[in-house]
Amino acid sequence: MAYYPEIRTFADVPRLHARMRGDHVALVEGDRQITYAELDRASTACAAALAAEGVSKGSRVAVLDKNAADYFVLLFGAAKVGAVLVPVNWRLAAPEITFILDDAEAEVLFVGPDFVEALGYFGGDLKTVRKIVVMGPAGGGWPGFADWLAPFDNAEDPHGESAPEDAVLQMYTSGTTGHPKGVMLTHYNFLGNVPLREENAEDWATWTPDDVAQVAMPLFHIGGTGSAFLGIYAGSKLVITRDFDPGLVLKQIEEHRIAKVFYVPAVLLFLLQHPACATTDFSSLKFILYGASPIPLDLLRKAMDVFKCGFVQVYGMTETTGLCTYLPAEDHDPAGNERMRGAGKAQVGVEIKVIDAEGNTVPPRQVGEICTRSRAVMAGYWKREDATAKTMDGDGWLRTGDAGYMDEDGYLYIYDRVKDMIVSGGENIYPAEIESALFGHPDIADVAVIGVPDEKWGEAVKAVVVPKPDARATADDIIAFARTRIAGYKVPRSVDFVDYLPRNASGKLLKRELREPYWAGRERRVN
Repeated sequence: MAYYPEIRTFADVPRLHARMRGDHVALVEGDRQITYAELDRASTACAAALAAEGVSKGSRVAVLDKNAADYFVLLFGAAKVGAVLVPVNWRLAAPEITFILDDAEAEVLFVGPDFVEALGYFGGDLKTVRKIVVMGPAGGGWPGFADWLAPFDNAEDPHGESAPEDAVLQMYTSGTTGHPKGVMLTHYNFLGNVPLREENAEDWATWTPDDVAQVAMPLFHIGGTGSAFLGIYAGSKLVITRDFDPGLVLKQIEEHRIAKVFYVPAVLLFLLQHPACATTDFSSLKFILYGASPIPLDLLRKAMDVFKCGFVQVYGMTETTGLCTYLPAEDHDPAGNERMRGAGKAQVGVEIKVIDAEGNTVPPRQVGEICTRSRAVMAGYWKREDATAKTMDGDGWLRTGDAGYMDEDGYLYIYDRVKDMIVSGGENIYPAEIESALFGHPDIADVAVIGVPDEKWGEAVKAVVVPKPDARATADDIIAFARTRIAGYKVPRSVDFVDYLPRNASGKLLKRELREPYWAGRERRVN
């Protein structure tokens, strides 16, 4: 990746490229194209419009929308006025969205046209939002984005951005308590490792203005915004997929000559299953980065055969601004090898260690909790000092909650999760949240939620229920009940009924014992 020392904050990205390559296309969404000069002007207008709404340094502004070019106008506009953008997962249920917006203390909310009607039912309950703007034509009694920007078309760049160590993005990730936490990511988290990567550049991580990248993963995920930022920092062209559609993704690869992409394994499966895959020209692809959940060897082998490009696995989390480790393309062997069962080696500028329960670093091949330290580790959780202290120590080491081991060559292998998190189709799902929702069912005496192997999604959510005496609820009844209380992707796909749940003498649920029958015979307890 090219290193631009002039870029100290997000706000500098459109400014620099407007000067260096103003006519170069930055964003493509359908038939719409935005050059870097246009992106710079639009983000300046956005900054001025936000300032007119009373938004200032440190203010939170939120966006609830599918992938769109105007997301980047908003991202850089907020940065130019020093505000922090809060992308909200549009797949969440209304109570979950409300919680995030209230917790973030969002002052202005930008809502996509797909969600105007739904927001009309609960938008009036928001505690801090004082302005709503539609990311499209006006609707719901709220102004459209273009109309909202129009009075500021000739505005001057306010140069009101925060310092590099200040937050620029606040992305929400669920916790084991079931309450989402705001991960504060700074300008420096995104930019601090760039000069180190430039000194040790590898082809997969070397982005140029000539590259065309595809943004197919949701921008409310670090995998979406993080991978997109790699391209736009370098002055590349980003082709945006608003809503994932395998046929559209394949068409974009051929039509726009896509060179680099980031997918979760489930997306690779869907692309390979689509009829158009057999006739799509993939010759432009240089690298496919994949991560967010492990990939079955058979799926990877087929993908390597069809796409015929370099494959690089990446491992990381929102709290680390994306990737910590990577498995290089040269370690991918269609015949399979030991390293392909791992998560790779530390990225440049990233330290990895594995510790025991007392916090001591363990020797190679001994399982413990994976910890990481780098310039990309978050500033902390928004107004969650206790949670931050439990996750990060005074020396900057972050506990990932994943259990694994290192080999003698420094390659990391993930064995299980210290926490009970389920990863299904790249989505992080926390059992405590689902258990809390299901406990409200009148026929449920006790319940535990676990992840079980699933060939399509990696893991699927299963509820293990102890019914009350004389209960009549069926598995379908419980699943339908869950749909009224939590987001669809969190809803259990299956329900098993048992007489009791395994617990220890202190009453703690023994999740490992509960999961064991479903994972028996598998080398790893993640899929």
